[in-house]
Amino acid sequence: MNSFARYSSDRVHSLSMFGRPVDVSPLFPAPGPSGFVLNIFSVLMMYGPFYLANTGAMLFGKWIPDKMGFSSVTIDGGRDWSDGYRILGDGKTWNGLFGGAVFAGLLTMLAHHMWGSRALPDARPFVDPTLLSDSSDWFWLGGEWGAAFVMGFTLGLACMLGDTAGSFVKRRRGLKREGDESSKAPLLDTVPFAVSIFLFSFLLFDGQILMHEQLYGEIIFLLILTPLIHRLFNILGFKVGLKTVPY
Repeated sequence: MNSFARYSSDRVHSLSMFGRPVDVSPLFPAPGPSGFVLNIFSVLMMYGPFYLANTGAMLFGKWIPDKMGFSSVTIDGGRDWSDGYRILGDGKTWNGLFGGAVFAGLLTMLAHHMWGSRALPDARPFVDPTLLSDSSDWFWLGGEWGAAFVMGFTLGLACMLGDTAGSFVKRRRGLKREGDESSKAPLLDTVPFAVSIFLFSFLLFDGQILMHEQLYGEIIFLLILTPLIHRLFNILGFKVGLKTVPY
């Protein structure tokens, strides 16, 4: 059954911001080959705040501590695994873990503010990830703004957990950090956090627009594109001085 069919029109209209009803049209997702491209960008906009949890982790785990002159707290406490390598390494800190999740929560609130009043299908690709949420949802804490933050924080944390799992696997493969930067492993640097975001979305936000059943193909395509997207953001971070290597 189409995900939107699970919601009454009264519920959808209750999601309006600034007194404007949200029109969930059957034309979303967009049909046809050209619509596939538009849907990819729509998915990217919806999941963008959660992907950018990595940027928040970099800011709160390294950049801000360096600028403010305080130390980050490593998750593994400097301990080694039985293979003699660090469990995770200095790059995985509690500052970054929760800082990234908070950053994603704030970005989701920003997306809700910017796009929450835009009616579909004309709004696409700028789709509010909380479009179908209401007071019956488990994450509706503190109204629509609280719901946006909790959704962003939860999936931002999922991103961080996936990224941490990727670091654990890299250490087990003997891939050490190179100074302040992670060892170069494109797939392990990207696929775990992306899979974790989509998995937690499926488990915790089923029925939300994030998991619209007609967007599964676009979600898989975005997963395939994730290494390229991650590399582009790393190059940008290198250019602006947030990273010392472009990966």
